[in-house]
Amino acid sequence: MHTLVPGMIADAHLGLLFLIIAVSLTVLVKGADLLVEQAVALSVRWGVPKMLIGATIVSLGTTLPEAAVSVSAALRGSPGLALGNAVGSIIADTGLILGVALLLGPVPIERKLIRTQSWIQFGSAVLLVLACVPYLRPEAMLAEGGRLPREVGFVFLGLLVLYIWLSIRWSTSAAPVHFDPQRVTDRRDAAALPALLKLLTGIALVVLSSQTLIPTVEQTALRLRIPEAIIAATLVAFGTSLPELVTAVTAVRKRHGELALGNVIGADILNVLFVSGAAAASTRGGLHVPAAFFYLYFPALIFVVSVLRIGLWRSGSELRRGFGYVLIAAYAVTVAAGYLVTGPPAFGR
Repeated sequence: MHTLVPGMIADAHLGLLFLIIAVSLTVLVKGADLLVEQAVALSVRWGVPKMLIGATIVSLGTTLPEAAVSVSAALRGSPGLALGNAVGSIIADTGLILGVALLLGPVPIERKLIRTQSWIQFGSAVLLVLACVPYLRPEAMLAEGGRLPREVGFVFLGLLVLYIWLSIRWSTSAAPVHFDPQRVTDRRDAAALPALLKLLTGIALVVLSSQTLIPTVEQTALRLRIPEAIIAATLVAFGTSLPELVTAVTAVRKRHGELALGNVIGADILNVLFVSGAAAASTRGGLHVPAAFFYLYFPALIFVVSVLRIGLWRSGSELRRGFGYVLIAAYAVTVAAGYLVTGPPAFGR
């Protein structure tokens, strides 16, 4: 996401860089607090499960930058970056971010709702893989790759509209939401529009502060003579996942784990339908899919979402810390595979 360091940051004194990092971190945390609090306020005000708020409004906000990056990469003729951005996002969100969130506390599961959303998540990942297969010459995909056609990109965007519409339908028919009165004082009577505007402000603060923070940290690391390869393999991959990570951690810390789970599942769905769909639809010939996706990145994608699907099936009323370790281990396996097969992976965003 941050291939160029803005001139002001590149020319800044080291002391100013540390100040920018401190301010960015402060804004990031405050933005996440505002985002989570207003998402819960809307959930109470509308009587909608927090997981659905996380899977729709919050996920749309946090994946908008990813869509912009993928469309820009596709238009520049970098299809691997455009598609890798979406696939790497799903792997990082599902394995790393949800795994870290579970280490901080349990995440409640609303069985009927999560069953539907998680199957859509899994199905969208499978759909992405199937859409990229070169069916006329399937034997060539491990050597020459495949293609995500432009027409399929428009289909994905249509499915995105359908998914949002169905989510709204499900929210109106969902069972009444029960909250601890001490934790939702005065929220039920709060007007929806101000809460929605504050929620969007929180999303904007999280996204913009993370986009300032990461190039500043990169530049600071370079000034401190930390090798560029280490920066690329750690800070960049971590930083591009920062909006979802800080949202998930804040949600769990405030005991709204359903919001974190909804954000991860919704972001995964949107990375297929929105990010990949917009990138493919924006280019005349669609996206060329490099061969590495078929023997590495797509198997890693299906592996990680399968681990989550099995975990949700085997869990009772909540996901717990033990499963967090499983998700992080699954993410570590995919990253290790990326290094062993092709060198430093493009996982992250």
